[in-house]
Amino acid sequence: MEKASHLRLVFGKTNKAIEGIDRESIAHTGLHITDFMILEALLHKGPMPINIIGKKVLLTSGSMTAAVTRLTDKGLIERVQDPLDGRRFFLNLTKTGLKLIRSAYRIHRENLVKLFECLDDDERDEFVRLLKKVGYHAQQMDVN
Repeated sequence: MEKASHLRLVFGKTNKAIEGIDRESIAHTGLHITDFMILEALLHKGPMPINIIGKKVLLTSGSMTAAVTRLTDKGLIERVQDPLDGRRFFLNLTKTGLKLIRSAYRIHRENLVKLFECLDDDERDEFVRLLKKVGYHAQQMDVN
């Protein structure tokens, strides 16, 4: 029982430290971490419907609406109506948004490489495998 509590404590502290690296890594952009995640998703996946991006970056509909408004007001993204379904909108990076996220992501990626250089390739693979195992188990659990 104590080991489970200790694992959760270590995981929480590690997660908090990594989130700190994320925030510091993108601080120069002036973006919220959620805004950065949206721009990063658009950079790597291309234009997507708002609800799909929300699922990818784990944001609620209300949080996505606020983020989309912020990013649109800054001229970093645009909403484009789906020609096949007028009720659906895609988000697309503007030229300004593309330039910003390319530069910001390059710096962020370099910081992530530095963060995980303490692990060798086998340890990284094992780390990912174990995190996925715990995450999948957590999703399947029935908590009383």
